Amino acid sequence: MTPVVIAGAGIGGLTAALCLHERGFPVRVFEAVAEIRPLGVGINVMPHASAVLHGLGLANALDEIAVRTRCIEYRTKYGHLIQSDPRNVDAGFSAPQYSIHRGELQSLLLKEVRDRLGVDAMVSGKAVARFEQDERVVTVRFTDGECVECDVLIGADGLHSAVRAQIHPDEGPLHYEGTMMWRGAVATPPIGDGRTMVIAGDHDVKFVTYPISEQARRAGGALTNWVAELRRDRPRHIQDADWTRQSSREFIDAFRDFVLEDMDVAGLMEKTGTITEFPMIDRDPVAFWTVGRVTLLGDAAHPMYPIGANGASQAIIDARSLADRLAEQPGPAGLLAYEAQRRPATTEVVLSNRGAGPEKVLDIAAARVKGPNDRIEDLITPEELEDVAAGYRKIAGFRKQIGESSKKLK
Repeated sequence: MTPVVIAGAGIGGLTAALCLHERGFPVRVFEAVAEIRPLGVGINVMPHASAVLHGLGLANALDEIAVRTRCIEYRTKYGHLIQSDPRNVDAGFSAPQYSIHRGELQSLLLKEVRDRLGVDAMVSGKAVARFEQDERVVTVRFTDGECVECDVLIGADGLHSAVRAQIHPDEGPLHYEGTMMWRGAVATPPIGDGRTMVIAGDHDVKFVTYPISEQARRAGGALTNWVAELRRDRPRHIQDADWTRQSSREFIDAFRDFVLEDMDVAGLMEKTGTITEFPMIDRDPVAFWTVGRVTLLGDAAHPMYPIGANGASQAIIDARSLADRLAEQPGPAGLLAYEAQRRPATTEVVLSNRGAGPEKVLDIAAARVKGPNDRIEDLITPEELEDVAAGYRKIAGFRKQIGESSKKLK
């Protein structure tokens, strides 16, 4: 019998395996897909989450493949710089923010799991169907009819989690925010300093871009990740949302009036080979994650809108908390202690993201800036902007080590 079984070999599940192994727990990870391939495009790992990965000895490996993000720049569609929010160690964080291809991070974590836990620690092609438990053991049953017993089951099986569905069988449908998202990544010359994330527009029409390859940056280029968001009353593919779903390009026309001096927004999209689409969805926070010897982690526990770049980061923080609490109190007591620490915190992030999170500054600017000749400094105070940034850092859990301050560039 394996003491800990993790359902799902995503970023959260693999990080949990590494953290639990570090704490002395034998672990096996079961993944539904037959072959893990480097799917997806860019994600960001926030400073508090990258500190966890650094603690696992992954700093050098991350620095080889991921871009250390200098800052996030919030801009209007006319190119005004609303706010620059530093995210590097020099700004006072204990670890850097990283921008990275999701598949490369997953591949790095998978390699580490196999190297440290053994090649048999991760089993692919094993989708969880259901579980049964008593006071002593959990029996995990897979869709192929096989089963495995364990002391503890961690449901890290994502947005459409089978473990969550069994814990909360009457849960309602996915929650749609009203926005469709399109994503892509394209090789470009460096944009700006090659280490900056740009978020431009407003809640109705928004463009996000950042570089995701340190190797491309060192070679003098960039692998530029972008996200386009549009308000749509009638979304597509809510219940079967899949980031691999390819899209047409009619949405690009909505971005032709964006004027950013260091990039051609519509041109970036048009040069991209593969574009995928996804509705902005989450789930309502639930009253509990844990039933006996079973609990949830990552998107299975708290799927959230991709605002504030927090989805993967919160899953990584979950993993650290879970391992630490189980080490203190093995079994159900440790799972409840983990939930008590993480569920209120992630609930606050989910609800904050529904209210636009740190991107509220875009809507503040959009309500006041009416044309390219307006001056941001005449219409918005630095204090208003810093209140939004500092408030979200507190909610998301990555406050600076040397005080809260954010530089507004003019």
